[in-house]
Amino acid sequence: MLRQSVVFARLRQGDEVFGLLNSVPSPLLCEMIAAAGYHFVILDMEHLLRSGDELMHCLRACESAGIAPWLRLPEVDEKLIGRALDAGVEAIVLPRVESAAEVERAIAAACFPPRGRRGISGGRVTGFGSLALPDYIELANGEPRIVPMIESAAGLAALPEILALPGVGMILEGALDLSLDLGLGPDPTHPQVWEALQSMAAACAAAGVPFCANPRTPEQIRHWRGQGIRSFLAGEDRGLLLAALKSRLNSFH
Repeated sequence: MLRQSVVFARLRQGDEVFGLLNSVPSPLLCEMIAAAGYHFVILDMEHLLRSGDELMHCLRACESAGIAPWLRLPEVDEKLIGRALDAGVEAIVLPRVESAAEVERAIAAACFPPRGRRGISGGRVTGFGSLALPDYIELANGEPRIVPMIESAAGLAALPEILALPGVGMILEGALDLSLDLGLGPDPTHPQVWEALQSMAAACAAAGVPFCANPRTPEQIRHWRGQGIRSFLAGEDRGLLLAALKSRLNSFH
């Protein structure tokens, strides 16, 4: 049943939140990420082919383990956004956002009238009717559901307009794709990329919208904390798992 977001509640209280991108489809792994202490997991559909059944198993695992399930879609798909939220996804992550119009469409798809155009269903997010529909609509419309990712020069240019839209819950940075878009190659720590991330964070602070950093170095972690950033993406499970497995094997050599 739909509940208030623990992630955004923590941020309102001044606490930090930590998330992880899930690229290894597995309900068991979602439970492990929760057991490790993360607050949200982003189930990826931008770069992965995932079935509806597998996603539902992951959602149930997240709910059982007490971690917020977010979903990254490949594009703004109004019908899919509605179905994902109906299934129990807490927030929709939009990659490579490059216009306020994209985000506006997504917000409309995530909100019920009069704020948006989402159709209503009395399924599992209402506790199959145990949560009254007026209360459900108020709770659903009262929480931000859309999290754009800024990963290009066009996205940077559109950021002020995006931040002005009601319903944007957080801005995620995509330094790797941004470096590629800027013609710098796969170099997320390039000084030009770092400068762009600073401007991104400053725009979010001015608009009062949380900025989620994805630090690549200990120095970046210290910098962001010094700037008052409290939302962190700790990378991707696939890379972290591979590094841990290799490190364990190397310990035998």
